[in-house]
Amino acid sequence: MPEDPEVPTEHLHEAIHEEAEKGASWVMAVALSTAVLAVLAAITALLAGGHANEAMMDQIQASDQWAFYQAKGIKAAVLESKTELLGGLGKEPAAGDAEKLEKYKSDQKEIQAIAEEKTRSSEAHLARHETLAKGVTVFQVSIAIAAIAVLTRRRWMWFASMLLGICGCVFLFLGLI
Repeated sequence: MPEDPEVPTEHLHEAIHEEAEKGASWVMAVALSTAVLAVLAAITALLAGGHANEAMMDQIQASDQWAFYQAKGIKAAVLESKTELLGGLGKEPAAGDAEKLEKYKSDQKEIQAIAEEKTRSSEAHLARHETLAKGVTVFQVSIAIAAIAVLTRRRWMWFASMLLGICGCVFLFLGLI
Protein backbone atom coordinates (compact mmCIF):
# COMPACT_ATOMS: atom_id res chain seq x y z
CA MET A 1 0.00 0.00 0.00
CA PRO A 2 1.43 3.29 -0.99
CA GLU A 3 2.25 5.68 1.71
CA ASP A 4 0.30 8.93 1.85
CA PRO A 5 2.38 11.80 0.78
CA GLU A 6 3.55 13.79 3.74
CA VAL A 7 2.26 17.36 3.68
CA PRO A 8 4.58 19.80 5.36
CA THR A 9 2.26 21.23 8.04
CA GLU A 10 4.91 22.47 10.40
CA HIS A 11 5.00 25.86 8.68
CA LEU A 12 1.19 25.97 8.67
CA HIS A 13 1.02 25.29 12.43
CA GLU A 14 3.52 28.06 13.11
CA ALA A 15 1.52 30.51 11.02
CA ILE A 16 -1.70 29.57 12.85
CA HIS A 17 -0.06 30.07 16.25
CA GLU A 18 1.37 33.43 15.20
CA GLU A 19 -2.05 34.62 14.03
CA ALA A 20 -3.65 33.40 17.25
CA GLU A 21 -1.06 35.28 19.31
CA LYS A 22 -1.65 38.43 17.26
CA GLY A 23 -5.39 38.09 17.78
CA ALA A 24 -4.92 37.45 21.48
CA SER A 25 -2.80 40.57 21.91
CA TRP A 26 -5.41 42.62 20.03
CA VAL A 27 -8.21 41.20 22.18
CA MET A 28 -6.13 42.02 25.26
CA ALA A 29 -5.73 45.62 24.05
CA VAL A 30 -9.46 45.88 23.46
CA ALA A 31 -10.17 44.40 26.90
CA LEU A 32 -7.81 46.81 28.65
CA SER A 33 -9.12 49.84 26.79
CA THR A 34 -12.69 48.77 27.56
CA ALA A 35 -11.82 48.43 31.25
CA VAL A 36 -10.44 51.97 31.23
CA LEU A 37 -13.61 53.18 29.50
CA ALA A 38 -15.71 51.43 32.13
CA VAL A 39 -13.78 53.14 34.93
CA LEU A 40 -14.21 56.53 33.24
CA ALA A 41 -17.93 55.82 32.76
CA ALA A 42 -18.29 54.95 36.45
CA ILE A 43 -16.49 58.13 37.55
CA THR A 44 -18.57 60.22 35.15
CA ALA A 45 -21.80 58.62 36.40
CA LEU A 46 -20.81 59.29 40.01
CA LEU A 47 -20.10 62.93 39.23
CA ALA A 48 -23.34 63.28 37.25
CA GLY A 49 -25.33 61.86 40.16
CA GLY A 50 -23.60 64.18 42.60
CA HIS A 51 -24.46 67.22 40.52
CA ALA A 52 -28.07 66.06 40.18
CA ASN A 53 -28.29 65.80 43.97
CA GLU A 54 -26.71 69.21 44.45
CA ALA A 55 -29.09 70.75 41.90
CA MET A 56 -32.05 69.28 43.76
CA MET A 57 -30.78 70.43 47.17
CA ASP A 58 -30.11 73.96 45.91
CA GLN A 59 -33.55 74.09 44.29
CA ILE A 60 -35.17 73.01 47.56
CA GLN A 61 -33.24 75.67 49.44
CA ALA A 62 -34.20 78.28 46.84
CA SER A 63 -37.85 77.30 47.22
CA ASP A 64 -37.53 77.61 50.99
CA GLN A 65 -36.02 81.07 50.61
CA TRP A 66 -38.80 82.15 48.23
CA ALA A 67 -41.39 80.92 50.75
CA PHE A 68 -39.59 82.91 53.47
CA TYR A 69 -39.57 85.93 51.12
CA GLN A 70 -43.33 85.59 50.65
CA ALA A 71 -43.88 85.25 54.38
CA LYS A 72 -42.01 88.51 54.97
CA GLY A 73 -44.10 90.10 52.21
CA ILE A 74 -47.32 88.92 53.83
CA LYS A 75 -46.19 90.29 57.19
CA ALA A 76 -45.36 93.60 55.54
CA ALA A 77 -48.75 93.68 53.75
CA VAL A 78 -50.62 92.94 56.98
CA LEU A 79 -48.68 95.64 58.80
CA GLU A 80 -49.36 98.15 55.99
CA SER A 81 -53.06 97.27 56.09
CA LYS A 82 -53.08 97.72 59.84
CA THR A 83 -51.41 101.12 59.50
CA GLU A 84 -53.88 102.23 56.79
CA LEU A 85 -56.86 100.97 58.80
CA LEU A 86 -55.71 102.78 61.94
CA GLY A 87 -55.06 105.92 59.88
CA GLY A 88 -58.55 105.65 58.41
CA LEU A 89 -59.98 105.45 61.93
CA GLY A 90 -57.96 108.51 62.98
CA LYS A 91 -55.65 106.54 65.28
CA GLU A 92 -51.89 106.45 65.33
CA PRO A 93 -50.12 103.14 64.55
CA ALA A 94 -47.74 101.67 67.13
CA ALA A 95 -44.37 103.42 67.36
CA GLY A 96 -42.36 100.40 66.12
CA ASP A 97 -44.62 99.56 63.17
CA ALA A 98 -42.76 101.75 60.66
CA GLU A 99 -39.45 100.24 61.73
CA LYS A 100 -40.89 96.73 61.46
CA LEU A 101 -42.15 97.49 57.96
CA GLU A 102 -38.72 98.68 56.86
CA LYS A 103 -37.12 95.62 58.49
CA TYR A 104 -39.48 93.28 56.61
CA LYS A 105 -38.64 94.98 53.31
CA SER A 106 -34.87 94.91 53.91
CA ASP A 107 -35.13 91.27 55.00
CA GLN A 108 -36.94 90.55 51.74
CA LYS A 109 -34.05 91.99 49.72
CA GLU A 110 -31.53 89.78 51.55
CA ILE A 111 -33.74 86.71 51.22
CA GLN A 112 -34.28 87.42 47.52
CA ALA A 113 -30.52 87.58 46.95
CA ILE A 114 -30.04 84.22 48.68
CA ALA A 115 -32.93 82.63 46.76
CA GLU A 116 -31.60 83.89 43.42
CA GLU A 117 -28.10 82.61 44.24
CA LYS A 118 -29.48 79.17 45.15
CA THR A 119 -31.49 79.13 41.90
CA ARG A 120 -28.38 79.99 39.85
CA SER A 121 -26.39 77.33 41.70
CA SER A 122 -29.12 74.75 41.04
CA GLU A 123 -29.15 75.61 37.34
CA ALA A 124 -25.34 75.35 37.16
CA HIS A 125 -25.36 71.93 38.84
CA LEU A 126 -28.12 70.75 36.53
CA ALA A 127 -26.17 71.87 33.45
CA ARG A 128 -23.08 70.00 34.68
CA HIS A 129 -25.22 66.94 35.40
CA GLU A 130 -26.59 66.98 31.85
CA THR A 131 -23.11 67.29 30.35
CA LEU A 132 -21.78 64.44 32.47
CA ALA A 133 -24.84 62.30 31.71
CA LYS A 134 -24.07 62.70 28.00
CA GLY A 135 -20.53 61.54 28.76
CA VAL A 136 -21.84 58.43 30.53
CA THR A 137 -23.99 57.61 27.52
CA VAL A 138 -21.11 58.03 25.08
CA PHE A 139 -18.84 55.86 27.27
CA GLN A 140 -21.51 53.13 27.40
CA VAL A 141 -21.94 53.15 23.63
CA SER A 142 -18.16 53.04 23.27
CA ILE A 143 -17.94 49.98 25.52
CA ALA A 144 -20.72 48.24 23.57
CA ILE A 145 -18.98 48.91 20.25
CA ALA A 146 -15.70 47.55 21.66
CA ALA A 147 -17.49 44.33 22.62
CA ILE A 148 -18.95 44.07 19.12
CA ALA A 149 -15.47 44.69 17.70
CA VAL A 150 -14.08 41.68 19.57
CA LEU A 151 -16.99 39.45 18.61
CA THR A 152 -16.79 40.38 14.93
CA ARG A 153 -13.00 40.81 14.85
CA ARG A 154 -13.39 44.22 13.25
CA ARG A 155 -10.52 46.49 14.20
CA TRP A 156 -12.18 49.56 12.69
CA MET A 157 -15.00 49.14 15.20
CA TRP A 158 -12.47 49.20 18.02
CA PHE A 159 -11.02 52.42 16.62
CA ALA A 160 -14.55 53.85 16.44
CA SER A 161 -15.01 52.77 20.05
CA MET A 162 -11.83 54.59 21.06
CA LEU A 163 -12.97 57.69 19.18
CA LEU A 164 -16.23 57.62 21.12
CA GLY A 165 -14.22 57.11 24.30
CA ILE A 166 -12.35 60.32 23.53
CA CYS A 167 -15.70 62.07 23.04
CA GLY A 168 -16.77 60.74 26.44
CA CYS A 169 -13.58 62.19 27.93
CA VAL A 170 -14.44 65.56 26.40
CA PHE A 171 -17.85 65.48 28.11
CA LEU A 172 -16.17 64.45 31.37
CA PHE A 173 -13.73 67.36 31.06
CA LEU A 174 -16.52 69.81 30.22
CA GLY A 175 -18.48 68.57 33.23
CA LEU A 176 -15.52 69.20 35.50
CA ILE A 177 -14.81 72.78 34.42
